[in-house]
Amino acid sequence: MSSPSDTQRMERIVSLCKRRGFIFQASEIYGGLNGVWDYGPLGVELKRNLKDYWWRVMVRERDDVVGMDGAILTHHGVLKASGHEDTFSDPMVDCRTCKARLRADQLPEKSGVKQCPNCGGKDLTEARPFNLMFSTQMGASADPESIAYLRPETAQSIFVQFKNVLDTARKKLPFGIAQIGKAFRNEINPRNYIFRSREFEQMELEYFCRPEQGMELLDYWLEERLKFYENIGIGRDKLHVLTVPDADRAFYSKGTYDIEYAFPFGMQELEGVAYRTDYDLTQHQTASGKTLDYFDEETKARFIPHVIEPSAGVDRTVLALLCEAYAEETVTDEKGKSETRIVLRFHPRIAPIKCGIFPLLKNQPELVAKARAVQALLRPFMNVFYDETGAIGRRYRRQDEAGTPFGITIDFETLGERDPGLRDTVTLRDRDSMEQERVKIGELTARLVAAIA
Repeated sequence: MSSPSDTQRMERIVSLCKRRGFIFQASEIYGGLNGVWDYGPLGVELKRNLKDYWWRVMVRERDDVVGMDGAILTHHGVLKASGHEDTFSDPMVDCRTCKARLRADQLPEKSGVKQCPNCGGKDLTEARPFNLMFSTQMGASADPESIAYLRPETAQSIFVQFKNVLDTARKKLPFGIAQIGKAFRNEINPRNYIFRSREFEQMELEYFCRPEQGMELLDYWLEERLKFYENIGIGRDKLHVLTVPDADRAFYSKGTYDIEYAFPFGMQELEGVAYRTDYDLTQHQTASGKTLDYFDEETKARFIPHVIEPSAGVDRTVLALLCEAYAEETVTDEKGKSETRIVLRFHPRIAPIKCGIFPLLKNQPELVAKARAVQALLRPFMNVFYDETGAIGRRYRRQDEAGTPFGITIDFETLGERDPGLRDTVTLRDRDSMEQERVKIGELTARLVAAIA
């Protein structure tokens, strides 16, 4: 079977995501909200597994990182001090022909002339800044002081709570504060499915250090983040590390790496690892008048810590996992007929469902009872799915599309009817190789828990 083009591949991934309950457009029955997405039963499990693994390796397995969960509603003074209120914008133009509003820096060119990607028109307005933040009113008054924002990033709540966390967590430099949470940007043109949307989640760490440690820790965290992607099934050979040129970095950054992935729509950023110096803490200390420095017990000196920021997009990483896992292959069914198998080859630790459980026949009470017992055995340790409907091959295919790494079939051998030596064993099927083996029920938990760790 020939490989689909990148465009076809992306269309098939999007179709599978809706068909199998990974991702739906928000408010779809009312025409949908552009650039806003809902995660269905499989999607929410995939997303949760990704976030849980990030939290595990970034916080729980380390002594030098603690967590926090900042509010989404943000005081306007925070975003004034950080520079967002004045400068967080994209250049926007209007197409006078079709009335579309477009990002000026993303317009296609033909013969050196920029044109509208929707209608091809060349009658465009001059570019003007468009602020990306969502604002709202707090309380009943409508004066300027009541303005608040939906946060455009999770980082600022970490910076403004730096002193509180430092005092209560009793950490010494270097140490980090981690957060996973929603952020909001009023994108002019949301695009590429869930890659760029108006409501999204970030997995972010602010790692505070002494100034002389900054560049060394920048490289350290780049390596740590590359290991993370390897451990969720995206190998280094699928990633590209861009050293962001001086001209393209934020003015306060002394160094930034972009970790990029080759999506079907092109090489795009998954995560940024940036050395933000002491810019943010200094800005908030100056604007608030509150001390945000660090006292070094050894040197008796006070100074503003510098910070390294690995910041990853949850939704972008989910999309990369889907793109990396998606595969089509020709297989032969039980009757010798060739068919196309669609499979999501997720790493077991992030797969939405870890194991499918199948009684061979649903009209055999003994098989059903034993299958339910296996379900109850495994359920405390992992997300399992029970399915007794349809031919066993069809049930396997459904779980292949869901990315389920293991399948357990309870058959007559399990009951010991044909060979007493096989009593209380099941058929364990591997999703990727489709190979099957007999395994004792008593050994299932330990074996599968080890595989999904």
